Amino acid sequence: MADPEALGFEHMGLDPRLLQAVADLGWSRPTLIQEKAIPLALEGKDLLARARTGSGKTAAYAIPVLQLLLHRKATGPAVEQAVRGLVLVPTKELARQARSMILQLAAYCARDIRVADVSAAEDSASQRSVLMEKPDIVVGTPSRILNHLQQDNLVLRDSLELLVLDEADLLFSFGFEEELKSLLCHLPRIYQAFLMSATFNEDVQALKELVLHNPVTLKLQESQLPGPDQLRQFQVVCQTEEDKFLLLYALLKLSLIRGKSLLFVNTLERSYRLRLFLEQFSIPTCVLNGELPLCSRCHIISQFNQGFYDCVIATDAEVLGAPVKGKRRGRGSKGDRASDPEAGVARGIDFHYVSTVLNFDLPPTPEAYIHRAGRTARANNPGMVLTFVLPTEQSHLGTIEELLSGENGAPVLLPYQFRMEEIEGFRYRCRDAMRSVTKQAIREARLKEIKEELLHSERLKTYFEDNPRDLQLLRHDLPLHPAVVKPHLGHVPDYLVPPALRGLVHPHKKRKKLASRKVKKAKTQNPLRSFRHRKERSRPTAVPS
Repeated sequence: MADPEALGFEHMGLDPRLLQAVADLGWSRPTLIQEKAIPLALEGKDLLARARTGSGKTAAYAIPVLQLLLHRKATGPAVEQAVRGLVLVPTKELARQARSMILQLAAYCARDIRVADVSAAEDSASQRSVLMEKPDIVVGTPSRILNHLQQDNLVLRDSLELLVLDEADLLFSFGFEEELKSLLCHLPRIYQAFLMSATFNEDVQALKELVLHNPVTLKLQESQLPGPDQLRQFQVVCQTEEDKFLLLYALLKLSLIRGKSLLFVNTLERSYRLRLFLEQFSIPTCVLNGELPLCSRCHIISQFNQGFYDCVIATDAEVLGAPVKGKRRGRGSKGDRASDPEAGVARGIDFHYVSTVLNFDLPPTPEAYIHRAGRTARANNPGMVLTFVLPTEQSHLGTIEELLSGENGAPVLLPYQFRMEEIEGFRYRCRDAMRSVTKQAIREARLKEIKEELLHSERLKTYFEDNPRDLQLLRHDLPLHPAVVKPHLGHVPDYLVPPALRGLVHPHKKRKKLASRKVKKAKTQNPLRSFRHRKERSRPTAVPS
C-alpha cells in the first residue's frame, strides 16, 4: 500500500511499488511538468516537453517508462528479455545521473527492471557483457549507443518500445547530429518517444521532425527560473577587468557570500587563472575540468556536495564540449575548450544546496544564463545569482534581461548595492596576486593536474609495471610551481576591513574540515632516538607447585 504522502501521484494509476519509491523520495505532489506529462505518456502519446531546469523533467519521463514496462511484464504475453527503453543524454555525467534517478524509482521492482549506463568509453569491454544480459533500459550518449549498435553489442530493431531524448536542445549543439541520424536507422519504425528540453530552439525542432510522431507539445506557462521570492538575481557593473577580481576577492574573503558557490567563467584557461588568483589569498577552490576523466569530475562534484569545498569554478556547456554551430565536436580554440566532448557542467548536473551562482564572465547567450542560474534555488531552496558586467557588455546583458523579463517587462537583474570605494584598500593586494598568475603558471597548473591523474590512474598501472622507467621519469620530473603564493596575502589586517563590516566579518576564521576521524596510533618508543628507557614491568614468575 502506498504511503499517504504519495497521494498526489495516486490518481495516475501507478504501480504500488513506484508509489512507494516516490514516497521514499519525499515527493508529496508531482511538479507541473510531472502532472502534465505522466498521464499523457501513459496514454501512449509522443511528448515534446519544455520545462525549466530543476523542475523534475527526469522523473517526468522515468516514471511512465517504468510504469509501461512493469505493466507490459505483468499483463502482456511472456516474451524474451530484451532492451525496450533507451535514454539518450548529451553528457556522461547526465547519463550517470539519469540512471541513478531511474534506479531510485525502481527500488522496489529491481528484480523486474534492470538499468545499464553505457556512456563511459573506457568501460567498453564490461559494457559488452552487461548488454549481453539485455537490461530493460539502457542510458548513454548518442556516440556510445551508436558504437554498441555498430558492433552488434546492442540490438534494438525488434525490441525497442520507448525512446527518451533528455536535454534535447543540447544534443545537436554537442555535435551529435550525425550520430543521431545514424542511430535512428537501427531503431524500429514504431516506438513511443519523449523529448525533454529546457528551451525550444531550431535543434529541438529538427529533432522533433526526426523522432516524434504526432506529438503532444507541453510548453508550460511557467517562468524559466524560480520567482524573486525564491531566486534573487543581481548585476554588478565593474569598470575594468581588475575590478572583477577585486570584487570577487572581497566577497569571498570577507564572507559576504555565505554557503556553497558556483563560479562560472567562459574558458578553461580563465578557470585556472581564477583558481590560482584565489589561492594567493588562501581561498580554497577547485576547477571542474573536462580534460580529466569522468570519475575525477564526479569525485569533485561529490566532494562539493559533501562540503569539502565551498566553491567550484566551472565553464558552462557551450565551453565544455559544445562547439560553435556547424563544426564538429572537439575542434575548439586551443586551451579554451575541454578535450572531452561529452563533459557538460551547466545543465542537469546536481550540485546540492548551492546558495550562490556567480557569473564572473557574462554568459555567451541568454540560454546559457538560464542553465547556469538553474544550479541554485532548486527544490524550493532559496538562491542568488550575481553577474559581473563590464561597460562594453551592457548591450548583451540587455538581451538576457529581455528574455528573462518576458511580457511584463519588469527588471529581473537588480543592481547589487556595493560601494567599490570601501574596498579600495585591497586593490594593491589584488594587483600583487594578479601579477603572480602568469600564462606559464596557468599552463603548469593544468599540467600538474594531468600528471597527478596519470600517476594515480588504475588503467595505467599495468603499463607502468611494464615500463618502470616511464613512471620514474614522471615522478622525478621537475616539481611544478604554478604560482608563487605569498603567505601575507592570506591575512587581512583589521584596518583594511570596511568600517561598516568591522565586527561582523571574520576573515581569519578557518572553516571546519570535514575529514574523517583518524584513529591515533600509539607511538612506539625508540630509546636510540629519545634517549629514554622505560623499564618494562617484571612478569610474575610462576610458583612451582
